[in-house]
Amino acid sequence: MGSSMAQPAFEDIVDDFEFLDDWEDRYRMVIEMGKAMAALDDALKVPATKVDGCASQVWLHPMIDGGIFRFDGDSDAVIVRGLIAVLRALYNDLPVDRVAQVDAWAELSRLGLQDHLSAQRSNGVRAMIDRIQTTAAAA
Repeated sequence: MGSSMAQPAFEDIVDDFEFLDDWEDRYRMVIEMGKAMAALDDALKVPATKVDGCASQVWLHPMIDGGIFRFDGDSDAVIVRGLIAVLRALYNDLPVDRVAQVDAWAELSRLGLQDHLSAQRSNGVRAMIDRIQTTAAAA
């Protein structure tokens, strides 16, 4: 891996985005990623997994197994489900001690997402990243 800390799954998204010139196509791709993601079990949609600071309802369910970080998530907003899928590509399967080293905003900037997200959505993404990094740091 070069200077990027990104996971291969995230690099695949970066590569796909390079072929999509139109922001609308990129937006659709993010939505499709969200639709392709398995729904979070309703039993996991509890206050402990709910992320505050998001305009829509968001739940993140982190799991650390053998020092490897993973999380599942869900949202009632289709674009946010897609953003969760992007973050899963960025963080899932990392050693838990590497999660805090990921500069999520620098990685996401490679997709140009922040230029097209409302301030409210950006705050929601920030809240999700904070939750992921706080959970990993506490492990």
